[in-house]
Amino acid sequence: MSQNNTPTPHIGAKYGEIAPFVIMAGDPLRAKFMADHYLENPVLFNNVRSMLGFTGTYKGKPVSVMGHGMGIPSIAIYTYELFHFYGVKSIVRIGSAGACHPDLKIGDLVLAMGACTDSNYASQYQLPGTFAPIADYDLLTKAVNTCKELNYRYMVGNVLSSDTFYSDTPQTEKWMKMGVLAIEMEAAALYMNAARSGNKAMALFTISDHILTGDATTSEERQTTFTKMMDVALSLL
Repeated sequence: MSQNNTPTPHIGAKYGEIAPFVIMAGDPLRAKFMADHYLENPVLFNNVRSMLGFTGTYKGKPVSVMGHGMGIPSIAIYTYELFHFYGVKSIVRIGSAGACHPDLKIGDLVLAMGACTDSNYASQYQLPGTFAPIADYDLLTKAVNTCKELNYRYMVGNVLSSDTFYSDTPQTEKWMKMGVLAIEMEAAALYMNAARSGNKAMALFTISDHILTGDATTSEERQTTFTKMMDVALSLL
């Protein structure tokens, strides 16, 4: 433990300042937007590397919201520390994703039942085969029910957590053949960290662009208008 009594060098909170249920977004400003617009009495617990994190309540229930950065190495560090050093029991990732299924439209939600990946992250476990990172069933079921109740357009299935945003050899069509709905960059590591620590995790996404049609949203729209997934995430408390 560091001299300022914080468990890790990447998160400035003391133990107990982070709720057992954490909602995470790649963009720390999305976490701030969520704290400002949804949480009651939010308190900043982290500003290390500008990776903003806040703890407050939602309808009286404690919850924290925090950024996790881009890519598997970044989310892997933050979620590992939350699970292992801060007593967090459930993490829900909310993010944007690129659709690769013809039935998805901009603004639709994707609930990641599983997360394929081209990352080497699972090699650290030295498993004698291929690990299948999956969401917590209870969280996934609650998310589906909320989407139905609120009449939000959604699909459930596999996503691809890719290590490359600008690929020299794109492989999208091969993943599409296997039924992958959308591409993002973090869920697989979140699911692996949850499995290894015996905790719960789920990832859900708003479609921000479509690989097949070329449709896309702006960075400002992604930061401030993707609120349906926030509604769903908070319903899981």
